[in-house]
Amino acid sequence: MMNNILSTKNLVEFFGTYLFLLVIIFTGDRFAIAATLGLLIHFFGSISGGNFNPAVTVMMTIAKKQPYSDLLPYVLLQLFAGYLAYITYSYYK
Repeated sequence: MMNNILSTKNLVEFFGTYLFLLVIIFTGDRFAIAATLGLLIHFFGSISGGNFNPAVTVMMTIAKKQPYSDLLPYVLLQLFAGYLAYITYSYYK
């Protein structure tokens, strides 16, 4: 059964991905990107697993490190977060 799309872990994965991608697209600075990812994983990894990337989500699911039921909601929310990050960047650039 698929988990609730508005569950805390799904929302954390969405907002974490959104913030991570905003830093990537706005700064392009590898140190800022690494620091952001590290902080997101540190503070939110215990809630959602801290994937923040569809490729990581797929890999973690195949490796059986997270439930298969998280795959579809995480990937959809991560892709939507990427789209929203791009829209945000386009608005402010």
